Formats: sequence, C-alpha cells, structure tokens
Amino acid sequence: MSGGRKFDPVRRRVIVAAGGVVAAAGSGAAFADSADSLNLTFPGQKAKHHIVYQLNQSGHDYQQHILSSVQALLRRYGDSIHIVVTCFGPGISVVLKKPVRPVARDIRAGVASLHDYGVDFHGCGNTLRTLKLTRQALLPLATYVPMGAADLMELQHKGYAYIAW
Repeated sequence: MSGGRKFDPVRRRVIVAAGGVVAAAGSGAAFADSADSLNLTFPGQKAKHHIVYQLNQSGHDYQQHILSSVQALLRRYGDSIHIVVTCFGPGISVVLKKPVRPVARDIRAGVASLHDYGVDFHGCGNTLRTLKLTRQALLPLATYVPMGAADLMELQHKGYAYIAW
C-alpha cells in the first residue's frame, strides 16, 4: 500500500461491523445476511478474495457507483478481500492532487476513506504523460503504474477478478 495512513485491519472490522448494525436498523434480514457473510482473517493473513475495478470515466454517478460497489464488498467480505481500483483516462482525476476534470467532494472523500480501509488506488502513467503530468501529480494515497490497461491484465493474471462498469 502506498502513502497516506497505514491500513489497520482492526479499523476495517469495526466499520464492517458498523455497516451491519446500520443495515440492521432497516431490516433484521439485512443484518443477518451481513453478519452471516462476514469473513474476518487473522492479522497478516492473505486475503481470500481479490478484485480489481476499472475506473476510467469522469461522471459523478459512474464514480459513485464504483465506490459504492467497493464499499459493499468491504462490508460483505471484511478483511478477507483485497481491492484495487485502477484509474486511467478521464477517471484519473479522482487520484490527482489537482484534478483536470471536476471531482465532487463526496467522491474525493470516498476515495480517501476507502484507502484508509485498505483499498489500493492505482494511477496510470500513460494517462499522466498524455496530460503532461508526472507521477508527483498523484495523491499520496495512489500508486503509480506505468499503464492502466497492463495493470488490469497483470492483476487478473495474479487471480484478481476484473470489474468494469
């Protein structure tokens, strides 16, 4: 994991459990489903599930759908999942210090929060070069990758399930 605060698996367990409690307020069935599917691992144990998301568009609704999906997976699988969000093309603005396209505050806050819970965000070097930017333009929480498409392929070769919207 790159820059920012260090991932704390105990903190993730607390937020995942809180998500189940919030769901319970609306429906007992929702809480039961959340509690039954919660998978926790021992500290240092490798995640059982691996997902990589493609984030390559700039629209707020699109970005919100991806962040909401990531959040739902964290609630369902706890710390037994590792998630990467690969940002390129118009979607790279969510991981830029000075976005070249508008990024809503809730999206920016969502990215930071998800990173705090162990989600990795990757920024595409090809997109940065096209925008005449360097890797220093990325937020400290983002990891530079030379090519977003190659990142997606390489993570799939490592067993990551690929999610695109």
